[in-house]
Amino acid sequence: MIGADPATAREVSVLSLGAMRFGTQTDEATSFAILDRFIEAGGNFIDTADNYAFWVNGTQGGESEELLGRWRRSRGITGEAVIATKVGGRPTAPGRSFVTDREGLSAPVIRDSAARSRERLGVERLDLLYAHIEDPSVPLEETVEGFAALVKEGTAGLLGVSNHWSWRVERARNLAAAAGLPGYEVLQYHHTYARMRTDRPTRLSPNGELGAAAGDLLDYLRAEPSLTLVAYSPLIGGAYDRADRPMWPEHDHPGTVARLAALREVATETGATAGQVVLAWLMGGEIPVIPLVGASSVAQLDESLAAVDLELTAAQRASLDAAS
Repeated sequence: MIGADPATAREVSVLSLGAMRFGTQTDEATSFAILDRFIEAGGNFIDTADNYAFWVNGTQGGESEELLGRWRRSRGITGEAVIATKVGGRPTAPGRSFVTDREGLSAPVIRDSAARSRERLGVERLDLLYAHIEDPSVPLEETVEGFAALVKEGTAGLLGVSNHWSWRVERARNLAAAAGLPGYEVLQYHHTYARMRTDRPTRLSPNGELGAAAGDLLDYLRAEPSLTLVAYSPLIGGAYDRADRPMWPEHDHPGTVARLAALREVATETGATAGQVVLAWLMGGEIPVIPLVGASSVAQLDESLAAVDLELTAAQRASLDAAS
């Protein structure tokens, strides 16, 4: 279950399926087959954004939402799928960077972007709407009120936040609570077994502070158990199992060597892949996490789905936790 308000809370699967490349790098037939298999296996939590995948063809994005809309209509999908999308990170024009030149989180942008997302997805209400990336240029009160207005009018359900400083998340939630408005309940950040470096830039922020669930955010989640963490890129693009997929530079430090050794030991013990162990570790940890997995084929999705039935022993989990 995600969300505390019965009017907007939803039961979601323990894995979320990322649709970022659907409609661009993953063709429509393959995308439909992956989505069908996910629903058939009991999954119902699907993730996209209004800017996916602008970088493939030099657009502003929207291809993923459009594909999901076509899939919903062709399959008669209604309330059984919980589709999350994001606003605020769409480039202002084709060919621009969403890191340096994005639409942002002003109230007019939130309203207009959400309306376009509803149209592309073919829904009257967005099940879960995220603020995609920080916009310090807009007063936080305006952003909070902009999202809350959508919930009040019934065009958005749950609210979430991604790639924001944790202190800004807390401030936004306090502003919402003080005004009696709905606030962020779902947090989406990069989180995986390998720990991030904190001394180098990340893909989303030149100061290295955005995008990853670091220690302060994890402490915040411990203190606020009603919040849900959705972890994107938990498998680091296949790096745990594929020799042709190196670890991201953000994970390049001596501690990763020890973590990988512990991971491979547990994978050998369980007969699972390293990636499946990572997913099981995330789902059953002290802070329950919903891993957001991508797939470019049904076989790849099935490999991730197998992690749902993988139960780590207390000793295995302790070994994984202790490695550093």
